[in-house]
Amino acid sequence: MRANRTLEIGTGLFVLLGFAALLFLTTQLPASGLKFGGAKVGYHVTAEFDDVGDLKVGSPVTMSGVRLGEVSAIRFDPKDYKAVVTMRFNPQYNQIPEDSYASIQTQGLLGGKYIGLSPGGSDTNLKNGSRIENTQSAIVLESLINKLFASFADKGSSGGQGNGNAGGNGPGDNGNTQQGPKK
Repeated sequence: MRANRTLEIGTGLFVLLGFAALLFLTTQLPASGLKFGGAKVGYHVTAEFDDVGDLKVGSPVTMSGVRLGEVSAIRFDPKDYKAVVTMRFNPQYNQIPEDSYASIQTQGLLGGKYIGLSPGGSDTNLKNGSRIENTQSAIVLESLINKLFASFADKGSSGGQGNGNAGGNGPGDNGNTQQGPKK
């Protein structure tokens, strides 16, 4: 009976530890607003985008594959009808040119979004409260697929003929139409 009780307590502790690990991992995801640890230091920079796609608070901000900081806030500007993204940069990365280019990119084909920076050539650097003017919005996979299907639909509705004549003896046909073998 004593061994059975020990087994039950061990199993209960194992399950409790599993739930604790699951809770910890879910709070560390970029989509979660919860983070363990205090407020992170650094400086904040904003940028406006037409479409942020699936960018989330906590998504990385990188340059040349190196993580410089993270997205700290995303809000909508009702005057310009754009998304304003606030990024927090780690303090050691204080030599980023002010005219750098920010684009929303995807990790892999269906991965999460992040902000990729390309360096500019300005002698002045970004500082707390700066704004990145040169931006490119997220490329949304669904809109690309819709455009692809729309282009196929347009080609299909014209029949592939430039003059709209389907091979008959109408205007634009010089009578040299070849027909395939009859079945």
